[in-house]
Amino acid sequence: MYDTIINPIAALLGKIMDILFTGLNAIGLGNIAIAIILFTVIVKICMLPLTLKQAKMSTLNSVIQPEIKAIQQKYAGNKGDTNAAMKMQEETKAVYEKYGTSAMGGCWQLLIQFPILMALYRVFQRIPVYITEMKDCFINIIGNGGDIKGIMDTEGFADYMSSTFQTSSRLAVDWTNAEDVIVAMNSFTADQWNTLKEHFIEFADVITQNQHLINEMNTTFFGINVSQIPTLALNAAVLIPILSGLTQYISTKIMQGKQEIDDENPAAASMKMMTIFMPIMSVFIAFSVPAGLGLYWIATAVIQTIIQLIVNRYYEKLGTDEIVRRNIEKRNKKRAKKGLSPEKIAKNATASTRNIDSIQRNKERIEKLQAQKEANDKKIKEIKEATSYYSSSKSGSLAEKAGMVARYNEKNNKKN
Repeated sequence: MYDTIINPIAALLGKIMDILFTGLNAIGLGNIAIAIILFTVIVKICMLPLTLKQAKMSTLNSVIQPEIKAIQQKYAGNKGDTNAAMKMQEETKAVYEKYGTSAMGGCWQLLIQFPILMALYRVFQRIPVYITEMKDCFINIIGNGGDIKGIMDTEGFADYMSSTFQTSSRLAVDWTNAEDVIVAMNSFTADQWNTLKEHFIEFADVITQNQHLINEMNTTFFGINVSQIPTLALNAAVLIPILSGLTQYISTKIMQGKQEIDDENPAAASMKMMTIFMPIMSVFIAFSVPAGLGLYWIATAVIQTIIQLIVNRYYEKLGTDEIVRRNIEKRNKKRAKKGLSPEKIAKNATASTRNIDSIQRNKERIEKLQAQKEANDKKIKEIKEATSYYSSSKSGSLAEKAGMVARYNEKNNKKN
């Protein structure tokens, strides 16, 4: 099921990548690194509508979440109460409807993007399979099973390759499958290429000639071979994993925008942890995959950050009330097609959100004053009861004083 969905998307994206590389090569810029960066820009521009919707939902969430939190606090003491749970659900739904959206508003964009991102990952993992000019160089070396003879046509090829070479992919390679062989050989080091030429002496010249062309395509202006795995050695390649983690962290923080993370919410706390954990993980992963994949992550994060900053700025100027108005207007057009009556736009839709904190504070202040009043009333009552015991009808008279003394003695005698 997974391959059924991902493979066609990867084939389409791979075709676009191939056309882009061919165009760059025609003007003397046939370089995989440049193609990756430009391809990422094109993909991000094509996905801009989804980014806009996601950013709009993020802006709305910054004002929706305080109201949702207030509703949750309102019913916090009614756990297990079915009626309370239903009321909380209805009130939560009403808040989202007031802003012209739904609780699932931001999920659809992520679901749509997921297969595209997985397909992109596959394309960059298997770049030489999708780029025709690079694939042709490998076909010249391994053969095509027909008129072009290569090292795959020699006896014992698969056994020799599997016992001699450990590929950078860390995955098992089917050395009888031409595409797997191409992907594996693309990550060969200089020493591995030399070992290959020493064993297949009759193909040494063909290997050398095509290896040179493949390296030219894979090497960036900074001398980084995007088909190789970065190491901790002091060279430019070590910057790929570091920049991958750093740019992803910045991109994630920018995407969060002004949304407040509620530390009491387990899901929010988990999101906060992932904001730090994922960039760190990308650094470690970038040290175990070809640099081209790390370069793709960097390009994606940088472009995403730039787009997100522009989009955030746009929605800040637009304002929440205008976003709500447009949302309701859009919903009403759909309702009109179904013959339903239009929804009314809530005036000052964000007013309750802006005042919610002050309302809550006032409520707490009133409750505190009420508690103090009850305590004072109780003390006054106790004092009255105590003094009334010694009081008589004529205040200040001699009889009253004598009565107070008598009752005092009576009370003490009872205690004794």
